[in-house]
Amino acid sequence: MKLISVQVKKFRNILDSTVVPIQDNITCLVGKNESGKTTFMHALWRLHTTQPNTDFIIQSHYPAWLEKSDKLRGENLEEVVPIFATYKLSPEEISEITNRFGSVIVSDEVELSRNYKGTVLYSVKTDEAKFIKHFIGKLKIPADMKDKVKGISHLKELKEFIKEFEKSEAEGAADSKTNAEKLLKEVLGDSAGDNIEKVVWDFIEKNYLPVFFYYNQYSELPYSVDIRKILTTNPSNLSDGEVTARIFLKLAAADDNFLLNADYEKRKRELENVANAITSDVLKYWSQNKQLRVTPDITLKTQNNQNGQTSVINELLIRVWDDRHLLSLPITEHSTGFQWFFSFLVAFSEYEINKRPVVILLDEPALGLHAKAQADFLKFIEERLAVNWQVIYTTHSPFMVQPDHLERVRLVEDKGKEIGAVISGDVMSTDPDTLFPLQGALGYDIAQHLFISPHNLVVEGLSDYTYLSLISTYLSAKDGKKILDSRWSIVPVGGADAIPTFVALLGHHLDVTVLVDSGKSGNQRLLAIANKGILLKSKILNIGEIIKRKFGDIEDLFDVKDYLELFNRAYATATKPSDLNANEPIVNQLARILNVERYDHGKPADILLKHRDELLPTFSDKTFENFERLFENVNKTLEA
Repeated sequence: MKLISVQVKKFRNILDSTVVPIQDNITCLVGKNESGKTTFMHALWRLHTTQPNTDFIIQSHYPAWLEKSDKLRGENLEEVVPIFATYKLSPEEISEITNRFGSVIVSDEVELSRNYKGTVLYSVKTDEAKFIKHFIGKLKIPADMKDKVKGISHLKELKEFIKEFEKSEAEGAADSKTNAEKLLKEVLGDSAGDNIEKVVWDFIEKNYLPVFFYYNQYSELPYSVDIRKILTTNPSNLSDGEVTARIFLKLAAADDNFLLNADYEKRKRELENVANAITSDVLKYWSQNKQLRVTPDITLKTQNNQNGQTSVINELLIRVWDDRHLLSLPITEHSTGFQWFFSFLVAFSEYEINKRPVVILLDEPALGLHAKAQADFLKFIEERLAVNWQVIYTTHSPFMVQPDHLERVRLVEDKGKEIGAVISGDVMSTDPDTLFPLQGALGYDIAQHLFISPHNLVVEGLSDYTYLSLISTYLSAKDGKKILDSRWSIVPVGGADAIPTFVALLGHHLDVTVLVDSGKSGNQRLLAIANKGILLKSKILNIGEIIKRKFGDIEDLFDVKDYLELFNRAYATATKPSDLNANEPIVNQLARILNVERYDHGKPADILLKHRDELLPTFSDKTFENFERLFENVNKTLEA
């Protein structure tokens, strides 16, 4: 079950965030300080979590400048809904629901919200009649009761019928009489709902609905804690750091007979085992110093009480040993990055061990780290967290933005009291401070990988670059052939989704022409950028204009026989032109032949790169004519 969108309303400085799409793996909220990033995370966290202190409080959370005026207008503030979320059930989950309740699911989307009063509101589109038919089909209904069955349309009516059915003396129903009510209870489970929507929701909530796990720097482990206090105090009365320490103690099988045992060796050993396991996890992604290890200890501390007497408390101390410098320090005196890493893994382990569905909310992670350490943390998110759970994190650091995954970015901008903070995937923000992390990330990536010239032809990927440069170079040796103007610098930006973002960020500063495949979703975003004056519409070229088709990719510029030569060599296949048709992009047809959603388009391009002297002379006139028309159209935009 995946979170697919979120909307926050009337919570702190957010009046209406707008509907924010959430990626199925990683979503990055980018904005300057006080823009509303943490506000968004806090609202979402309060929707559904097991962590303490997550009630909505009108006096603390309702927009202060609206509270009195909304009350005077007669609005019941407790009924105001500050958080809305939409989830999508997986095909496997729908299959499980169908096996249990029949084909009751009308839509795979589930809506969930919570008001200031704390009431949880849900919406699951279901067909109650299908459940009733599914369940009745399990029973042996006697002839004299079949008419009553036809009139049942609600779960409540079904329950009443089952009671009557159990009492029936009808001949031939003996086996069913004693089992029908029990069977219904087994199907409905713990739900006391009188409609199938409530029953299905209870099942979804229990089995699939992820909780939100929120983590920020205030959750870091303290150096020392009173073990008895931590274990006996209600978590809602502990600080965030003490809650993390409590989890650490629980991981070490904490109880009075173990950690408070007089045998020092017993209590020390289990703590070390847990610390070593978590430290090992940290060091997989912590490249700054691989010679650290956490060394927890339990000591007895004498404390002076207010009544003048003294008492002895059991104290947990957490230190970090450094093999490189041969010394240990309290964890609070070590690097903030290591503290953050270790403390997060401790806090998150509770969910990881219990295998509970969870969405991870990280507020300004790795904030105080060096750029290289921030890259380590991004790798940790990508390889360790996002493979199993959705991750949403906030940042204002350019090094916490992945330039090859700009589709994950959502910009957060506070537009003042009248509008409040808004969140959007549209990079056409007017606030340069909001855009800075994206510009910094993209600029850093460009500095490492690209050479930007005065005239830039922006393309999707390296295969486009290969085809355009190789064929233009080949045609340059032929008399009268059209080639790319030498002033062009071909800039592959790493995917179709990245093109609009690249253009929006740098289009004001560079002369950019964009070559896109026809029919791609990002094309509308490019037109929107053009409407804002960032890019001329005449500088947006698509392949369909060349091949006179609605849908087409750069591979469709090749004669089918020519491209199949590259494809067959790359994938060791024997596909023939007769296996294809001309009404659909060739890459879509070949993906079906390979039985994949998308194949690596770079492999055929690599074949041409390696064997260009052998293959280019064999290409048909149609291939070169298509590329010449493309070159001519591209060159015309130099004068625009």
